[in-house]
Amino acid sequence: MKKIAFILMLAFVTTGTINTAKAQTETQIGTDTLTEAIMIVEEVIADDNLVQDKTDKVMKGYVVGLTKMTYKQLIMILIAVLFVYLSIAKKYEPLLLLPLAFGILLANIPLAGLDAYYVFDDGRLGLMNFLYHGILYVIYPPLIFLCIGTMTDFGPLIASPKNALIGLGGQLGIFVALGGALFLGNLFIPYIQGFEGFSFNEAASIAIIGSSDGPTAIYTASRLAPNLLPTIAIAAFSYMALVPFIQPPIMRALTTPKERVIVMPPPKQVTQRQKIVFPIALTLITLLLVPAAGALIGMMMLGNLIRESGVTGRYIETLQNAFLNILTLLVAICIGASATADRFLTFQTLLIVFLGLVAFCFGTIGGVLIAKLLCKLTGGKINPLIGNSGVSAMPMAARISQRVGREYNPDNHLLMHAMGPIVSSTISSAIIAGIFIALYGG
Repeated sequence: MKKIAFILMLAFVTTGTINTAKAQTETQIGTDTLTEAIMIVEEVIADDNLVQDKTDKVMKGYVVGLTKMTYKQLIMILIAVLFVYLSIAKKYEPLLLLPLAFGILLANIPLAGLDAYYVFDDGRLGLMNFLYHGILYVIYPPLIFLCIGTMTDFGPLIASPKNALIGLGGQLGIFVALGGALFLGNLFIPYIQGFEGFSFNEAASIAIIGSSDGPTAIYTASRLAPNLLPTIAIAAFSYMALVPFIQPPIMRALTTPKERVIVMPPPKQVTQRQKIVFPIALTLITLLLVPAAGALIGMMMLGNLIRESGVTGRYIETLQNAFLNILTLLVAICIGASATADRFLTFQTLLIVFLGLVAFCFGTIGGVLIAKLLCKLTGGKINPLIGNSGVSAMPMAARISQRVGREYNPDNHLLMHAMGPIVSSTISSAIIAGIFIALYGG
């Protein structure tokens, strides 16, 4: 039946070709076309394998995809649909979660060739594979830091340098997760078949999730543990979206009612000259001490200098809006496209997600504890609720500081005070990532 259908199809096409040729002119073209068609039909009749091959190619594009789908791919597609629902119905970070979810969906459709690893038979890269190289070659994360720099006001940090200690305290989660990954990795090796634990490079990449800084986590994983990049990126961005749910209980548990109502004085005024000198000085100091952090710190400081210079208004508008949106879209869909079922649905993934949560919680704990210490040392001038901003979930963590603070004192305004620790945390996590890369990146 397949052979007959294929011959009829060729005959139909041939008849149309001949009729067209006759209508135009009675030339040798029509005769040649007919001769060629007859030769093709004879070849098909002579070789049944050709019919089967042609049929398979047609069927491959329309039917075979369904038969090739595994239960793991179906689970990933359901996860993608859940993420789409959360981004649209619940508005959980839709600019990030929606394209990420669709990338997961595309990557797990059999034979579509839209995962981040697909290569055509002739060696050409698939669409998502091509775009994914922007992550593999660490292009996107530094460019995102360039955009973040134009949105960052270092004024609160310059006005109150002691708040930088809160940002340093927020890095506690990184080191807790680092130790946890090494310990639990070795602990489960005898019990989980095929699980080989985590190398130090992999553990360091997992630990950076504790910074709650997606671009830094991507940058570190792409340099130290590319095999874990999809899981680490999804975990990092997911916890950034869950800041409003994770942090407030920790903040309330570690602070007293008296501490929560502390009203902080307005931050000191900072001159434009100070704001211009700061990114230049920080770039020189950081890059001389930790060159491996240069891509992230350098781009962020360039963006901030563009912001504070007062002469590059068009750059600021583009970097804060259109360019950042494009980069976010590319990163999100590429990370999603890298989350194929065979790479994502493993025990290793569950352990990484758990460690990421531990890292994020301990980062919040570390920031709040340092803020409590500063509250004591300054005679009650610092509200410990800004300690949650020791993780660099910008600007979400600062909004949580403001929201929780006003729950206990409606006249309290902690937003600008919380921006200092966030900025400090962003810089600190980038420097720690640079140290890990310098020591173990090869």
